[in-house]
Amino acid sequence: MEPLTLAGSHVRLEALDRRHTGGLAAASVADPSLYQWTFVPQGILETAKYIEAALTARDEGTAVPFAIVRVEDGAVIGSTRFFNLERWPWPAGHARHGGQYPDACEIGYTWLTRPAIRTAANTEAKLLMLAHAFETWKVLRVCLHTDALNLRSRAAIERIGGKFEGILRAHRMSTDLNARDSARFSIVAEEWPELERRLFQAS
Repeated sequence: MEPLTLAGSHVRLEALDRRHTGGLAAASVADPSLYQWTFVPQGILETAKYIEAALTARDEGTAVPFAIVRVEDGAVIGSTRFFNLERWPWPAGHARHGGQYPDACEIGYTWLTRPAIRTAANTEAKLLMLAHAFETWKVLRVCLHTDALNLRSRAAIERIGGKFEGILRAHRMSTDLNARDSARFSIVAEEWPELERRLFQAS
């Protein structure tokens, strides 16, 4: 896929690039205690490796990573991405057979710097990504996971309309290098028009 930028009134999601290294490193150092549940790079070297890994996933066609940039002053305030891009094996002749876009995806790897927490940034970033997924890609489902113990993140996903599906046990590696249980949420295409109206009003 071509590099993608999604622009809103409060934030702009820019295709993640090496030029974002300094901004991301500065954003994450503001309050490392925020990142108990999500791996967030600390320092220039770690941030450079983080970006390289994201760009590798992009080049392999499995992710679309972004830097979250505040429109007001152009400051990098976090990162997010589409990943686990699923292309289903539709039979020849089906309208979705051989399509260039995914049939389903996940939104994750999302983190914000401390001053951006509880601002319009997260809601608008999710609105921009969901709109792109459902209206441009025409996906059938967007999935979101978070550590089952991360009550703040679970509440945030529910606020944007994610439907809780259950707990996936020993689903992914946690930040302390143990197997974490993940709370799974999803939004399906039929739910999007009403969610878009509600999210637009909240952003």
